[in-house]
Amino acid sequence: MSNEYDNNNIIANIIADNTDIGSDNDSSYSRTIYNRYDSIPTAEHNKKDSVKGNNNSETSIAINIFRFKFTDDFTRELYKFSKIHQYDHRKDFKEAWNVWIEENKDLVEEESSRLTDLGYEGDILDKMFKSARYYFRKKSSEKKVPKDRRVYVGVQKDLLECMDEHIMRNINDKEYKPSTGFLEFCKQNVDTLKEEVNNLCNSGITNTLEIKEKIKKTYKNRYFMIINK
Repeated sequence: MSNEYDNNNIIANIIADNTDIGSDNDSSYSRTIYNRYDSIPTAEHNKKDSVKGNNNSETSIAINIFRFKFTDDFTRELYKFSKIHQYDHRKDFKEAWNVWIEENKDLVEEESSRLTDLGYEGDILDKMFKSARYYFRKKSSEKKVPKDRRVYVGVQKDLLECMDEHIMRNINDKEYKPSTGFLEFCKQNVDTLKEEVNNLCNSGITNTLEIKEKIKKTYKNRYFMIINK
């Protein structure tokens, strides 16, 4: 089987795949965009940003750009308390918690004021307690041995430029979204895709699914980079 046939088959698979790459079901999406603790209860702050298109008009795009999290200093103190009382029953933990917030009244008030000023509207003491009880208390203090990673293979500049041009040309269309935009991009740029598939194969990525996901993820990331500028 020739490389040309393989490449055409991969591209046909990409175009035929109607997966919504901008959906909440895409587990890789939020991890690449937002900075957050693993599972600390957080609240999102919505803000409107403007993106200029080729026609110099501006479109307001609602995007989640902020997550309320504790400062490093407060986190360290909260973590220490959680580990000291790691094996307490809930009632004992709650009693120790009440003592801790009283003994650290200034620290707690300072952190509460900071989150309030940032626009957090939830119960801050409840947020602190849940973080201590349900997150830090169970968080392992052991450092994980880093896994060996395969050398990163980037896509070619020509592909990125084509993606950026396509996104900017369509960003102000109310019907435009990353999923349908990606499919249209693939149909309109078959030759560029062929070159990129060759590049990835020559770099050691030969799995069809991996190539598909890499190109789709790249388009999605370019989209969110543009709307965040």
